[in-house]
Amino acid sequence: MSSQVSSAARRELNSRQAETVERLLAAGAEELRAVGSETLTIRTVAGRAGVSSATAYTYFASKNHLFAELFWRALLTDPQPEPVGTTAVERVCSVTRHLTAMLAASPELAAGATSALLGTDSDVERLRLRIGSEFVSRFRAAVGVVAAPADADDVVETLALAFSGALLQAGMGLMTYTEMGERLDSVVATIMRGNS
Repeated sequence: MSSQVSSAARRELNSRQAETVERLLAAGAEELRAVGSETLTIRTVAGRAGVSSATAYTYFASKNHLFAELFWRALLTDPQPEPVGTTAVERVCSVTRHLTAMLAASPELAAGATSALLGTDSDVERLRLRIGSEFVSRFRAAVGVVAAPADADDVVETLALAFSGALLQAGMGLMTYTEMGERLDSVVATIMRGNS
């Protein structure tokens, strides 16, 4: 089932459709906080939003699609400060700490999005690419200039892979999102050794 939100990049929603999407997203966030990612269904979100299930499925093909969209929106509205620190290691750690604090503040969303982003449907894939690009952009800004542009690309890709792996481990319950930030400090230092 394809959703209209997934095609939003190709065409604009009218004001009524956009309002419905916003109501569903708000209801999805409330339902997620209230019952968690395992219990939430598109039907319960639709009920909370005051729309039919058929309408909800028009915009969100699955709960994974909803979780990925909520996570993407959280990243977009996240007031990411400029990376701080005198070294690239400090700047990257400021980015990973900020991201993990955002995740720790909304563990239900982080857990739902982590499993959702492993999904294979096209709506999730599109959002996964956007989310990954946002992580890369934030790491690239923090890394700044290293020895050579090729080195910077390799370092940024390695940081994104490390962050994604840590996100998966936290989603599996192997560490909390707060611990994820703490543990990433030494991972970042190791990756950045010789490049800061």
